[in-house]
Amino acid sequence: MSKMISYLKELEQNNNREWFHAHKAEYQEASAQFEEIIAGLMAELGKDDAGILNYQPKELSFKLMRDTRFSHDKSPYNPAFRCHISPAGKLPVPVGFFLFISPGDRSFLGGGLFADMFRDATAMVRDYISSHGEELIDILESPQFKDSNTGFVIKGTALKNVPKGYSQEHSMAQYLKNKSWYIEDNFKDEKLENPDAFIQYAAERFRLMAPFNAYLNQALKEFKMPQR
Repeated sequence: MSKMISYLKELEQNNNREWFHAHKAEYQEASAQFEEIIAGLMAELGKDDAGILNYQPKELSFKLMRDTRFSHDKSPYNPAFRCHISPAGKLPVPVGFFLFISPGDRSFLGGGLFADMFRDATAMVRDYISSHGEELIDILESPQFKDSNTGFVIKGTALKNVPKGYSQEHSMAQYLKNKSWYIEDNFKDEKLENPDAFIQYAAERFRLMAPFNAYLNQALKEFKMPQR
């Protein structure tokens, strides 16, 4: 069992600050292994996009600490290691590659736009899909996308109906309902037992997602992240 999965299992069962601080050494070992995987993925994916290499692995990973201010669940930690690899680092746009590691075979590789809170981004993607629907269909129907083992399926937060401004009968209606557009490619805990083999596996799967990411990034090329 990988150090990451072992640690996250323990954290899931002991999700409190006392346990977390008492097991800081285990966290550091698991976190170091996660950063080694990020570094390996960056090296592989950087062969296709050198902009990915402008960051350190630590800069691409998300903290375990949860914001519980508006949540009924007051557990202080999210028992998952997460990172987003793109030319803009952790920022959701431009879209990149998302790695989510969670025990119990809940881990996945992801691509696309996961964030659904940016109205401008949603509007840009909808407009692009509306006028470039055939390009998206070509990607979805391509052998490398459709037949990649289990195949990829677009997921995302969606409205019940096609939003105003678009025809209800539009050929891309099912995708115009979305507020986010992403892919999740699940894998089992055992995949992480050999980190080097996992890096090669994940990089290959991410490369299959690359045309979908490129499509969304073309739609989002004028998007500016809101200033805090």
